[in-house]
Amino acid sequence: MEGRIALHGTLMARHIRGTVPAPLTWKLRNSLRWGFIKGWLAERVVQPVANWSGLVTIIGNLRAVHINGATRKRTDYGVISRHLVTTVFCQLMVDQLIAETSVWGDFKYHDSGVGTTAAAIGDTAIETTDGESRATGTQVESSAVAYQSVGTIAYTSTKAITEHGLFNDATGTTLNLMDRHVFAAVNVVSGDSIQFTYTLTATAGG
Repeated sequence: MEGRIALHGTLMARHIRGTVPAPLTWKLRNSLRWGFIKGWLAERVVQPVANWSGLVTIIGNLRAVHINGATRKRTDYGVISRHLVTTVFCQLMVDQLIAETSVWGDFKYHDSGVGTTAAAIGDTAIETTDGESRATGTQVESSAVAYQSVGTIAYTSTKAITEHGLFNDATGTTLNLMDRHVFAAVNVVSGDSIQFTYTLTATAGG
């Protein structure tokens, strides 16, 4: 008797790309906005001078990573906005020194929107919500004097995301907006998501 056995196999591979930087055109468009320039000056010039002279400073910055829903490719936009901390947050900070409540430790809810009006310290909400649910971010100390929350918002339709806010409530907008940041549009489609990282750094003075 004589027999033959034939074995056949097929190997398929797909390259899953890692994190790539944002397009240079987007970086230029975002960095040439007055709001970005003012924030850069505040962080790189004003804050160091203030700390050198013994003044207390509090400054926030926002980073973003776009995650493609189909390919899972991550596009790192880096720091997309700096500087702004709202008046209502400062008012709440004073109130909490007098009568502490649980809302003080709840600044972890990330919201995004499509409004383009420049951010201002008097803001109490984002300008135009994108209709998606707020993401509940993780809360950590990125350093001994820096609070950080990382939240990922998932999108269900095509949008041009241009603003972000960090709240201490999953739905409300009364006296609970820590920051609002506006930036050049980050385009998303259904299935995409954006990971936002907000950091608030406070330095002592004296």
